[in-house]
Amino acid sequence: MSTTTLVTADELLAMPTGMGKRYELVAGELRVMSPAGWRHGNLVSRLNSKLESYVTQYDLGLVFGAETGFRLSSNPDTVRAPDVSFVAKRNMPADEPKDGFWPGAPDLAVEVISPGDRTGEVDEKIDAWLDAGCAAVWIVNPNQKIKTIYLSRTDVQVKAGGDVLQGDPVVPGFAFPIDELFRWF
Repeated sequence: MSTTTLVTADELLAMPTGMGKRYELVAGELRVMSPAGWRHGNLVSRLNSKLESYVTQYDLGLVFGAETGFRLSSNPDTVRAPDVSFVAKRNMPADEPKDGFWPGAPDLAVEVISPGDRTGEVDEKIDAWLDAGCAAVWIVNPNQKIKTIYLSRTDVQVKAGGDVLQGDPVVPGFAFPIDELFRWF
């Protein structure tokens, strides 16, 4: 019988970066995240750019990149890092959080599926985001050219070619044609 040593969020934050690896922490268990391929990186960059531009223009809150950790729970600690995320201005703390991981879940977590992602792992992430208080989780599948929007476990919308991704109610007024997202694939 082996015993797993649990890692805390503070220990994760203090770990050296490099070697092309990032980490997440799930109930104290360290999980290695491999570097993404070019498709994944391009989709993340495109979504982040569009969302950041819109959120900044209308002063709606903050948009974060893929390396940003969100502390979803404590004792044992869970720190997840979505590919793109958004925290609405109305939900930002009165005082700027101290350096480290963002306290709590974002309002929007976007996960872009990588070739090595397994369905169970993606489902676990969706559940973790929703359980922690995310108002919406977007799952982007580059191979199927679809985007699935979870507003809850039962309110699920699938968007494909010809559809427009609507940010409402989480990012009011944000709209992005799905075909534009996948134009290079």
